[in-house]
Order: sequence, then C-alpha cells, then structure tokens
Amino acid sequence: QVQLVESGGGLVQAGGPLRLSCAASGSIFSISRINTMGWYRQAPGKQRDLVAGITSGGGSINYADSVKGRFTISRDNAKNTVYLQMNSLKVEDTGVYYCNVLVGRYSANYWGQGTQVTVSS
Repeated sequence: QVQLVESGGGLVQAGGPLRLSCAASGSIFSISRINTMGWYRQAPGKQRDLVAGITSGGGSINYADSVKGRFTISRDNAKNTVYLQMNSLKVEDTGVYYCNVLVGRYSANYWGQGTQVTVSS
C-alpha cells in the first residue's frame, strides 16, 4: 500500500505561480517499486485529466498540451516526492489536482486525496 499526501494548493491570481507537492509513504517494498508519478486535474463538471507525468528516473516526462511551457513536473526519489511547479496560471487551470503513482510490475494505481487550486481573474 502507498499513501499520498498533497500540499500546496490554494487561491492565486491569474498570472501567478503555485507549487504542488505530493509525498508518498508506505512499506519499503511498495515505495521502492514506485514507477511513474503524475498529476491529474479535475475541473468542476469535467473528467479527471492528466496534467503531467514523470517516470522513475526522470527520463520521460509528458505534459498536457494546455500546460506545456508553463508547468514543470519534477521528483525527488530520496524523499519519495513529486512536485508540480505551475507558472503563468490561468483561470482555466482551476480544479482539484490529484497526485497519482503507479507501483510495481502491474502498475498498481494509487491516488492522493486532491488539493484545490483556484485561479482568479
């Protein structure tokens, strides 16, 4: 089992920055088998969509087209933490941001509880 705790959400004006963090905890066996870590976003009335993902070694990173050039995902494997630096925020970036990790050979899926990001105009 893996537990994920997100932090860093809040209210910010359009154009401003915000940084999200997600710390993973659990058994050494599970933590050592975390592969991809990522962030998803769910806007009101919409489905949950991938924002950014990063593989265990950081060798592969992908972003949703809507955030390319503005958001940066990174991870610190020593701290079992993934970050999402969000710059030049837009009103349409508003939503609940969920941390997600894939663990093990069969990519067991774990989710955080979500953190609200609200961008005001």
